[in-house]
Amino acid sequence: MDDLIKALETPENPNIPEIHTGDTVTVFVRIKEGSNERIQQFKGVVIRIHGTGNSASFTVRRIASNGIGVERTFLTRSPIVEKVTVQSGGHTRRSRLYFLRQRSGKRAKLRQKFTS
Repeated sequence: MDDLIKALETPENPNIPEIHTGDTVTVFVRIKEGSNERIQQFKGVVIRIHGTGNSASFTVRRIASNGIGVERTFLTRSPIVEKVTVQSGGHTRRSRLYFLRQRSGKRAKLRQKFTS
């Protein structure tokens, strides 16, 4: 039974590094419009990492024009995700950063992770 489950799993995407909640990332997504295909960037803060294996996903939140928050969930093993780059790491004490939805301006910023 274990061999059957392993056979159905999709391979990991090598272009996705290890990301943590609070990191500011840029996700390069493959968009198909008719017969054309292009790559679109989605830059924001990782507010949630969910699941393992085939169903693993992460949610990125960014502030669009006029201060409207936009969240998008990406599957970790999806071929639509071209690559993910980590811009900076944020220091958090929570695994889900849903409190950022009610905050705006400077209050919505996270402390930078201390690296030595």
